[in-house]
Amino acid sequence: MSLFERRTTRLKNEHRVNYENQYISELVDHYKTRILREANLELLTSLPQGEMRLRIEQLISQFMSEEKVIIPRLDKEELLTRIIDESVGYGPLEPLLDDPTITEILINGHKEIYIEKLGKLQLAPVIFKDDNHVRHVIDRIVAPIGRRIDESSPMVDARLPDGSRVNAVIPPISLIGPVVSIRKFRKEPFQMTDLLNFDSLNNEMSIFLDAVVRAKLNILISGGTGSGKTTLLNVLGNSIPNGERIVTIEDSAELRLDKQNVVGLEARPPNVEGTGEITIRHLVKNSLRMRPDRIIVGEVRGAEAFDMLQAMNTGHEGSITTVHANTPFDALRRVEGMVVMAGMDLPTHIIREYIVGALDIIVQGERLTDGTRKITSICEIHREDSGEIVIKEIFKFKRIGMKKSGEVEGYFTPTGVIPRCIERINMFGISLPNNLFESK
Repeated sequence: MSLFERRTTRLKNEHRVNYENQYISELVDHYKTRILREANLELLTSLPQGEMRLRIEQLISQFMSEEKVIIPRLDKEELLTRIIDESVGYGPLEPLLDDPTITEILINGHKEIYIEKLGKLQLAPVIFKDDNHVRHVIDRIVAPIGRRIDESSPMVDARLPDGSRVNAVIPPISLIGPVVSIRKFRKEPFQMTDLLNFDSLNNEMSIFLDAVVRAKLNILISGGTGSGKTTLLNVLGNSIPNGERIVTIEDSAELRLDKQNVVGLEARPPNVEGTGEITIRHLVKNSLRMRPDRIIVGEVRGAEAFDMLQAMNTGHEGSITTVHANTPFDALRRVEGMVVMAGMDLPTHIIREYIVGALDIIVQGERLTDGTRKITSICEIHREDSGEIVIKEIFKFKRIGMKKSGEVEGYFTPTGVIPRCIERINMFGISLPNNLFESK
């Protein structure tokens, strides 16, 4: 009797209650080791997904036949799935990644995985074997895009092949083991019709936003974490007319614009020696030499805000970016602080005028208590004849209460303010309904 046969026999005898799952786990580890030792991994991983699965199935069947291991059909299917997920996928995360109703995956150490499903957080029915198992999956995620994570660099931003955003933190920064947050992106990018179906905005707001993008007004999308800023940025980007050259700049590439002549740039962290870093600010500066009609920055967080505003102020109209802020006023304050971070020794009133000269529209997004995401405000920024800088709200979401089920009640409405940008929209040959801005 081989060592492996003795181990599985012992497992059957000593752990009868839990024998099936533990036995499968033993088989998974055993056959993974054999595949790593005996298969041509370079050839195997180069095969298309379907062929690779078939080849792994053939190898496992061959190994089981050689070792005279017989298990029920369902257990064999589970065995094959787990081996494939562990070898060429993301282990226990695979069924969660394949579920289109799951929008976020949150790993708090190897025993606790939460998912956001249909706007609600809940505990997932899967766990990892141990912390090393989680680390193995993190390494599989970050390695293909040239990122790294270790004790000297214990935090990393990355993405999955489908564009999903990944953030990972490991000890000693994390006190509970590896922590991973995955913001999933669906295979087909969201369109404006999707936002309407989700009741994230109403038809009048969608008409206005489409018009301001086509009229090349500069837009700042503001909102908290998980409020849908990147989704809205992608949707608005698809309103850009064909024939324009678009340069997108992101810390971790997520945008998927269904347009021609789109150039995507992605920041790069320092290498092991601490050199080679390419920041968002470097990319914004370089994008000005690439003949862009539009510049789209996934998110401004620091000194690059000044370069973005400078681009907006020097002929690169129709640019769009996002910022973390809870209100339109807070968004302007944050951008102001970022300009100061750029080392510009300018008086506050000069910085504010510079910002107002660059930005035209602020779109505020919010994730409500019931998990839904709404565009809660669309504002126009301008300077009055007196010199005063004002933010005028054009559309808003008016919250009126909450149902017993916990669902937020409210409605979208114009404020009655006629935006000054209507003249520019008309100049671009865009006609808006006469009653678009009538208060209801």
